[in-house]
Amino acid sequence: MKLLYCLLVPVVCLAGDVKLLDFPAPQTTGGKPLMQVLKARQSTREFSSRTLPPQVLSNLLWAAAGINRPDGRRTAPSASNRQEIDIYVITADGLYLYEPKGHKLTGLVSGDLRDLAGTQDYVKTAPLTLVYVADLAKYSPQMADQDKFTYAGADTGFIGQNVYLFCASEGLVTVVRASIDRPVLSKAMHLRAEQRIILDQPVGYPK
Repeated sequence: MKLLYCLLVPVVCLAGDVKLLDFPAPQTTGGKPLMQVLKARQSTREFSSRTLPPQVLSNLLWAAAGINRPDGRRTAPSASNRQEIDIYVITADGLYLYEPKGHKLTGLVSGDLRDLAGTQDYVKTAPLTLVYVADLAKYSPQMADQDKFTYAGADTGFIGQNVYLFCASEGLVTVVRASIDRPVLSKAMHLRAEQRIILDQPVGYPK
């Protein structure tokens, strides 16, 4: 599996057959007032095929779990700051990993995996799906599995809500989902045994 790190410059890079998306630095100002965003927040299951512009994708991922302080802490909290939730991005071109440090995408797998991202037909119509993966290796070995998944679920929920609010502010639509064939998708994503898919979240423009 080939990896390539894409610098924050407007270029198209290749990792094997995976085309990395143009990925500028995030714009961290602007947006609608919070109370308006909360009023507009909703789940939607119909998506336009229109792709997100690079700047919108950059802003979306930073809002989801980007670094917002010099010490490396993020826009979404995590238990004991373990930052155990990784965000993978599935598009029609391939699978990518969002890396908050450096705010960059890494191309992992070529090809359209959107039909594996969920058991409902609408998932494959969204231009991208965010897949939230917990790296259980970041927890103490002495921690009970139930506690690991409790924390992972809560931390995923924080990220998902950030995405909901960003979408409400920017005129995008989204829905958090749990109906996933996890063994099949995990295999396609080449995840380690310690990595577990928690939820995913299609994002796009309204149909």
